[in-house]
Amino acid sequence: MNAPEPQVIRMYEARQEIYPREAKGRYASLRWLCVWLTQLAFYGLPWLTWNGRQAVLFDLTTRKFYLFGLVLWPQDFIYLAALLIICAWLLFLVTAVAGRVWCGFACPQTVYTEIFLWIERKIEGPRSARMALAKQGPSLRKFSKRTAKHLAWGLVALWTGFTFVGYFTPIKVLGAESFTLAFGPWEWFWVLFYALATYGNAGWLREQVCKYMCPYARFQSSMFDRDTLIVTYDAKRGEPRGKVAKDTGLSVNGGSCIDCTMCVQVCPTGIDIRNGLQYECIGCAACVDACNSVMDKVEQPRGLIRYSTDRALATGMSAQDIRRRAMRPRVLIYTAGLLLVVIAVASSLVLRTPLKMDVIRDRGSMGREVDGGAIENVYRLQIMNTTEQPHRYRIVAAGLPGLVLATTDEVTLAGTETRAVPIRLRAPHGAGQAGSNKITVQLTALDDPALTVKETAVFIVPR
Repeated sequence: MNAPEPQVIRMYEARQEIYPREAKGRYASLRWLCVWLTQLAFYGLPWLTWNGRQAVLFDLTTRKFYLFGLVLWPQDFIYLAALLIICAWLLFLVTAVAGRVWCGFACPQTVYTEIFLWIERKIEGPRSARMALAKQGPSLRKFSKRTAKHLAWGLVALWTGFTFVGYFTPIKVLGAESFTLAFGPWEWFWVLFYALATYGNAGWLREQVCKYMCPYARFQSSMFDRDTLIVTYDAKRGEPRGKVAKDTGLSVNGGSCIDCTMCVQVCPTGIDIRNGLQYECIGCAACVDACNSVMDKVEQPRGLIRYSTDRALATGMSAQDIRRRAMRPRVLIYTAGLLLVVIAVASSLVLRTPLKMDVIRDRGSMGREVDGGAIENVYRLQIMNTTEQPHRYRIVAAGLPGLVLATTDEVTLAGTETRAVPIRLRAPHGAGQAGSNKITVQLTALDDPALTVKETAVFIVPR
């Protein structure tokens, strides 16, 4: 008796190379608009100047973060947490209303894949030429085209890595260092790391990032409902599909879909939207543009593939009904939550005092008696001027009768300067009870009385 043939079970599907056809139409134009806007912002912001310095700079060396006229310090990291919360709420809101439009139009993976595909098309030609080139054996023509493509990809990736590091090291300094390759070790690491990530993700992995590496594709369904706008295929109108009948413009089987597969050829993830909603769909609407162009050629109404909702397809809702259903409880809750967080953060930034002070008592001295029987305590004021203008401040202490400064009561700080200022406070004999006494230390800018901060401290009277 012959042994059964061994069966090979593959845990992962082998990758099928995808050669997306270029799509043209309203959504393709919108997608390229997003590419231009995001990349002008990313590549351009580090070169803007503000008050004589880089407008947007996260200076890790000095632990100062410049955002145009706003200067943030490590103590302000709460705003980073707030920003992440705002982004999360905004993602929930946009996804509940319009599905994965972020993925299809503004996600960095989509943006850089579009740029790299544009370079590929310019060098290797349209989809059919690229597929033919891939099937060819080794040749000088194939080698030269592939080499030119990868060199172009590498230059874009290196410039992207350089720009990324320019947000953390002043980009003009970084530019001067690049001519002599005088980068520091960390600068080398991050320029090359980010360049390699861009080159690998946008040039090689492409749809694999969206399908297998991005977690958003896996939990998007939890934010979808029957009223979420998604890219959909109108099966009632399109089926049964078949080849086009020249006399009617419909398929020979009577449906509007003529089975041209253009929607599949333009899809960056290689799916067939006619099979229904799939987690691989990034909502880029390239298939919508492709199908609309085909419908125009066969003189049929557009919209066989379109942005719509599951409920609209099932019940035949109008566009006005779809917009009305958009304002449902889930969307209202997301909107309210987002507005509350934005208002809270904006209010905090507006009311934020650009002056910080910590009062630290010298623990090596519990209070000592000086000439005349007065009691003296020593403190260190850790003062932080978070504005970019210099200020002169006056120090005032209160809380005990006769409490005075035995040191200078004025101090000057340059813009964005932090300084430790030692002070000595004296109180006359009998001014306080033995042990600890609560006092306050106030710091006020002489040129702007509204710029003031008050902190509590403890004055020790020996027993």
